[in-house]
Amino acid sequence: MNPDKVKQRVQTIIVACGIILMTGKFLAYFLTNSVGVLTDAMESIVNVIAGLISLYAIRLAAKPKDEDHPFGHGKIELISASVEGILIFVAGFIIIYEGIQRLFIPSSIEKLDVGIIVVAVAGLVNYILGKYSIRQGRKYDSIALISGGKHLCSDTYSTIGLVTGLLILYFTGLSWIDSALAIIFGGIIAFTGISILRKTINNLIDTADKEALDKITRSVNENRKADWIDIHNLKVLKYGSDYFVDCDLTLPWYYNITEGHSSCEEFRICLVNLFPKDALISIHSDSCMEKYCSVCQLKDCQYRKDAFKGITPFTTEELIVQEES
Repeated sequence: MNPDKVKQRVQTIIVACGIILMTGKFLAYFLTNSVGVLTDAMESIVNVIAGLISLYAIRLAAKPKDEDHPFGHGKIELISASVEGILIFVAGFIIIYEGIQRLFIPSSIEKLDVGIIVVAVAGLVNYILGKYSIRQGRKYDSIALISGGKHLCSDTYSTIGLVTGLLILYFTGLSWIDSALAIIFGGIIAFTGISILRKTINNLIDTADKEALDKITRSVNENRKADWIDIHNLKVLKYGSDYFVDCDLTLPWYYNITEGHSSCEEFRICLVNLFPKDALISIHSDSCMEKYCSVCQLKDCQYRKDAFKGITPFTTEELIVQEES
């Protein structure tokens, strides 16, 4: 099945389940009047809104490149994840505010056993959905699915603490515990939103993708050809699921156009096989200079000025060095 269709199907399932869970949580809140249960219900609103935004973003990101968007529409996934992070942070802040208010103006809590059951079941469902979303997101390289899945899993971890607190409240009847739970888990929710926002901002401003660079470095060393004398000016940009790689490859100065193209194509294949979808690879070939003779592996080079001293593995730091062509 088309990866874009799979991502849309996964997100549609998550949104549909989110709406059902949100309905159940708000029903539990109206029955119990517990601000702790309200914590979970409020975050469900964020889950549904963020899920709808992610679904729209995934569908838009699947559109092919066009004249107005030569690099595709992939970055819309980053924008949707940023909006999700903001919504999560705002929800956490509102929950903290409500919890503080309840400390000073306590409310009676009823049918807490029903609320505990609903919250616990919803937490289990969120965990299953979150793991599913993360797994599919990593498989198809979708930051929208990954960030959404991590958010759902963080809901589950906070739900465990929330259910524990509600059980203590149920057996002790201490009303301040309800407010304390809201403040604590509201803070956790707000922190989750900040974490998601930080990561998406890094991608939006094209912060270097260390993981992708390290992956390229390993592949280059494992598949290195004798005429790949030096590699530098390596840059990796990510737009949604698409990668754009640009670098300079130093080849023997006496290569003709056909030989140079053949070597560049071998290098391109080495890179493109690293990514789940076709990556746009741009390789600029440079001519070697005398300073490379001691590390050049070509045994039959009749223009060598210095004896070969041995192979030095490439490092990520060396590959990203900016050199003038």
